[in-house]
Amino acid sequence: MKTPSIPSLSLTLLLIFTCTSAASANAHEDFLTCLSHESMNNTYFANDVHSTASSSFDSVLQFSIRNLRFASESTPKPQVIITPEHESQIPPVIYCAKQYGVEIRVRSGGHDLEGLSYVSQNQFVIIDLINMSEINVNVEEKTAWVQSGATLGTLYYRIAEKSSTLAYPAGLCPTVGVGGQFSGGGEGTLLRKYGLAADNVIDARIIDVNGKIMDRKLMGEDLFWAIRGGGGASFGVIVSWKVQLVDVPEKVTVFTVNRALEQNATQLIQRWQEVAPKLDRDLFIGIFFFGLTAAQTGANPTILASFFSLFLGEVDRLLPILEERFPELGVRKEDCSEMSWIESTVYFATAPIIPPPEPLPLEFLLNRTQPGLRLLKMKSDYAVKPISAEALEGLYTQFYEPEAAESFELMLPYGGRMAEISESAIPFPHRSAYMFKVALTVAWEESLAHDSVKYISWSRRYHSYMTPYVSKNPRATYYNNRDLDIGVNNVDGNTSYAQASAWGIKYFGDNFDRLVRVKSVVDPHNFFKNEQSIPPCSKKED
Repeated sequence: MKTPSIPSLSLTLLLIFTCTSAASANAHEDFLTCLSHESMNNTYFANDVHSTASSSFDSVLQFSIRNLRFASESTPKPQVIITPEHESQIPPVIYCAKQYGVEIRVRSGGHDLEGLSYVSQNQFVIIDLINMSEINVNVEEKTAWVQSGATLGTLYYRIAEKSSTLAYPAGLCPTVGVGGQFSGGGEGTLLRKYGLAADNVIDARIIDVNGKIMDRKLMGEDLFWAIRGGGGASFGVIVSWKVQLVDVPEKVTVFTVNRALEQNATQLIQRWQEVAPKLDRDLFIGIFFFGLTAAQTGANPTILASFFSLFLGEVDRLLPILEERFPELGVRKEDCSEMSWIESTVYFATAPIIPPPEPLPLEFLLNRTQPGLRLLKMKSDYAVKPISAEALEGLYTQFYEPEAAESFELMLPYGGRMAEISESAIPFPHRSAYMFKVALTVAWEESLAHDSVKYISWSRRYHSYMTPYVSKNPRATYYNNRDLDIGVNNVDGNTSYAQASAWGIKYFGDNFDRLVRVKSVVDPHNFFKNEQSIPPCSKKED
């Protein structure tokens, strides 16, 4: 990775840090003075520091916000945003933040659904890794080094530049930053064949609370275990990842089949629950479902279930599998499209429910902007047994309510490779005991921001309704579908194991205890913290 030149720091650097609020002036100014001093000794920051006085501040802050719930004037703002171009610029930020009691939030793509990568109730700065997005693919080794500020779309594109038969098993949305995706798990259409993104990380570079830059060998296996699915923000600043690429055929097959209630959608969803986790691991079939109003249908309101699929092979091999295992779905050859794996990533990123008339170019994957932003709230669950037809019908009534107008449910099948990996291999524990994941996304327009409480309340009613039909003791949920409703740490950072376990066990199961032990060693004073960060053990709890 390239190292920037390090010219001497001009005395004018400090002048860009002059405007602060009265309430936070001292810590703010002390931090910036410290940073200017440390920068003079170590590295160069002039173009990478954006204070509230900078003309660039608002645009840099807003650019990577993907949930408009956290884009309002009342949302707490950072005092400074640092956009480093090299890992050597980060240790001075950590040092100065520690010296003057300023929190650090680290942002890669901005898709954190509760805004924890760029919002805090305390004085804070953002380390925004957007400029650290270099990707180096090694086809011979089938590996890649990926900086945390890169997006999934760019990673997929760079892999395809080098090989048409290599891929990486991560998420569907191309604007997601790899830093958050990899450190929380990373689900996608390849999970039944190859597991999660985090399952395929083989090295990383992290900067710890003391500013030390470490790879896997230096950090040790406990910390390396923790950052692959346990949330990197609890342990340091992860600047890059080495990943194992996976094999895919020259041609894959995709299809999308939409079925409304009048076309036996309920029966198909029931059959899918039994079949999808047990299919050939080359075959992934997921479901989106959502409500359609009478105005949309021209008749009665209904539910539309959209079955979307990736098959690692050609259509002539796919159809006999479907005819044998899932004939009820009625997939025909004309419903299917053969394409390269990289083309399939564009297909799934561009609304596979209603594919565009013409395929978008592969360069679409390089775009970091996210069109059609909404205010969002998300809930996720895991099913250990099929959800009955009666339960599904009760669920549909929720989607006929006005708050669900832009909401949808996503059902992802597990099984295959996911059922073979040990629950303790990485912190992500949701493996052989689970048939599929159910995730709700509630969305509403920015013009309805004043009604946010109403939409969030609807999501909680939905969550309450689902209680009897999903996992219990704990009611498991996915860390990358962050949900503060399940529990939070204290704002001051002093949070007991018992309090944090309310949410921690739901995300991590029995792995939560090991995460706490790792945190207690690498960050015993809890410098890296947020509302759902792993706490260290206090002496009373040891």
